Amino acid sequence: MAQPSPEPIRAPMGLPRDVVQPATKESSLTLERGLNLLQAVADAEGEAPSISELAATVGVSRAAVYRLLGPLQSRGLVRREGSKVRLGLGVLWLAGRVLPQLRVASLPALRALAEKVGATVHLTVADGSEAQAVAVVEPSWTSYHVSYRVGTRHPVQRGAAGRAVDLPPGGPPWIASSGDLQSGAFGVAAPVRGVPGLRASVGVVALQPLVPDEIGPQVLEAAEAVAEALR
Repeated sequence: MAQPSPEPIRAPMGLPRDVVQPATKESSLTLERGLNLLQAVADAEGEAPSISELAATVGVSRAAVYRLLGPLQSRGLVRREGSKVRLGLGVLWLAGRVLPQLRVASLPALRALAEKVGATVHLTVADGSEAQAVAVVEPSWTSYHVSYRVGTRHPVQRGAAGRAVDLPPGGPPWIASSGDLQSGAFGVAAPVRGVPGLRASVGVVALQPLVPDEIGPQVLEAAEAVAEALR
């Protein structure tokens, strides 16, 4: 019996048939090289790198660097000053989109923890030597709880949330504090691990003493859930 002919590939509306092709190994390699180039520009310290320096860093020819720079320049991610290359203002636009998406992705885990422990829960992100609260969830059923504003900043060396962001792997899974940032306030926080480029923690803050061995595992579980949502 004759086998039916395979269904032809149909192009999306408005696209010619020859445009619809699976991603090739060559296009993936080009993307990787473009990302490596952008990383090399970002990693340069002091004077902006030259085309020749970028070619050596990425491991491609100067001609390839010029080709790779084209799409990055058109999106404002890099800018050329003669033979030198710097990051463009488009990077700032991308960075500005990070926190809203980070906030949305983390809210389910933060909400679950706040309702479970009956205390204010927050996601804190390190920005250099400062820690900033980027998402805060308050419990819905308690008579009173700590009011903690999104955008609040403090040194990373102070408070459970700040110190937790840099807890080393294999070290304590969470950290507790008492009165570091506000007299009479207690905190427990755990780091968000496994998300490249992110130094962050999930923390609980309350006006009554917290038992770290009871709250810690729950905070750690929430931090792991946030990390999973961001991967």
